[in-house]
Amino acid sequence: MNKTTMLRAAGIGLAAMVAASGSALAQNTVKVAVPAFLSGPAAGPFGVPARNGAEMVIDAINNGKLPAPYDSKGFAGATIEVDFIDESGGNTKQVAEYRNLVQKRGMNVIIGYISSGSCAALAPVVDELKTLTVFAVCGTPRVFEEAKRQYVFRTMSHATADNVAAAHYVKDMFPDVKSYTGVNQNYAWGQDSWRDFDLSMQQLMPSTKASDKLQFPKIFAGQYGSEISALSLDKSDLIHSSFWDGDLEGFIFQATARGLFKQKKVVFTVGGTAAYRLGKKMPDGLILGARGPYGILVRDRKTALNEWFINTYKDRYGTYPSGPAYQYGQAVLATKIAYDKAAKAAGGFPSQDQVMAALKGLEFESFSTTVKMALGDGHQAVTENVYGITNWNADDAEPGVRDVKFYPAECIMPPAGATSEDWIKGGMKGAKC
Repeated sequence: MNKTTMLRAAGIGLAAMVAASGSALAQNTVKVAVPAFLSGPAAGPFGVPARNGAEMVIDAINNGKLPAPYDSKGFAGATIEVDFIDESGGNTKQVAEYRNLVQKRGMNVIIGYISSGSCAALAPVVDELKTLTVFAVCGTPRVFEEAKRQYVFRTMSHATADNVAAAHYVKDMFPDVKSYTGVNQNYAWGQDSWRDFDLSMQQLMPSTKASDKLQFPKIFAGQYGSEISALSLDKSDLIHSSFWDGDLEGFIFQATARGLFKQKKVVFTVGGTAAYRLGKKMPDGLILGARGPYGILVRDRKTALNEWFINTYKDRYGTYPSGPAYQYGQAVLATKIAYDKAAKAAGGFPSQDQVMAALKGLEFESFSTTVKMALGDGHQAVTENVYGITNWNADDAEPGVRDVKFYPAECIMPPAGATSEDWIKGGMKGAKC
């Protein structure tokens, strides 16, 4: 063999070794980006707890410390290499950042997103770039109802569940309510939330009338003096609000000072995020949801997974976990289960297509509830939902809830193939309550 042939052979051998090394590396690590609000008004109540929940669960997975049956290490044995990304800055920025994560940074999976606006803007881009993306929170039903998605999954119920359950709770607990109004942020999330609550009230309490003086302030407005004045003057008995982030807490403080909660019953569909942050400053008597069975509303649920989640989070971060921590932790857990299931079926480390096939239609026990990927052709989860009434616990000097009621997924979410709006307008046919 002459020198040129020997060098060529050596080069081919080296290339093969590098390729094999790269393949092994790809199977030993999974690069995951986790976007959440890490700055701005949504960071404290939503983004930071979400990040913490994801970080805690990822660390436990990497170390094989989750409770059984999820105590194997990694995603199909591969270590999760995580990068937390700031969701702040608007939809255009998030689309550009997503492209960067996939095309330049080579992320294998994206897990996260809080804002409905982010998810609505990103959903078509995800399918364009063909990268597994698990939406952890964002609530708009439009993600899967307006188009079929191949690479997008969402591991919690959407806003329809929140608002149908809220209407059921009002009917069950306050049957004498004669009229209602709303204050919701003026974008997809607030508009969808009000639509579903209003339509549900028309079906469940048809003699109860909606006000024609609704309030739709701009998201992140911060000041709500004029809205609170209008709500105080409105003759409605009850106020519906899907406020979240700093808007929720700002509204509660300002409305408390003006005595609004002494005049009206108020249902906050995302109010659970404020309970631990406001503590004793959280008014008693508010109707509280947490976008599902999460946070303060499941403190008393005694399962090994839930007790592990609460105790580990409290030890690590010095506070009880709120809804966003559960929701992000749940999205990470679903991804692990899909990787492990796909690897078992494949007899080795799975491809992205095999992981997505395992996640499609998956049913699993999460930290506080059962999750079924039942809608959106197996890409959209359904869970039960829960409401209660705020009640300061003086003995333990901490916030609590009373009169807690759970509503099954089959009662509050549309069946497969139906849009939320049409299902509610049609009398919620097939609902099992």
